[in-house]
Amino acid sequence: MNRDDILLEAEMSMEKSVDYMVHEFAAVRTGKASPGLVENVDVHAYGSTMKLKQLALITTPETRLLVVQPFDAGTVQDIERSLKESKIGITPAVDGSACACAREPAGRAR
Repeated sequence: MNRDDILLEAEMSMEKSVDYMVHEFAAVRTGKASPGLVENVDVHAYGSTMKLKQLALITTPETRLLVVQPFDAGTVQDIERSLKESKIGITPAVDGSACACAREPAGRAR
């Protein structure tokens, strides 16, 4: 292996590490709601376990509000149950075919 190959391999490895950390930091609890907080919640639907991001569109219309809109309205109850059972400190409220999840302000005890 020559010097250029070693540098290229190290650079690719470092880029992967940075990408991983950016993804992990998206789930950190801050004062603002982020789709990264809930996108990897496991949801039992269709007889198997899937990640929430595979079942729904996750948006943040307001600073402390997450809205989860399932691609199939039949999974809204499964999504609500999984969000309640998760340990992320939010309580979903079903509004028709979507779940609204309000975040507590930062600094309050959970």
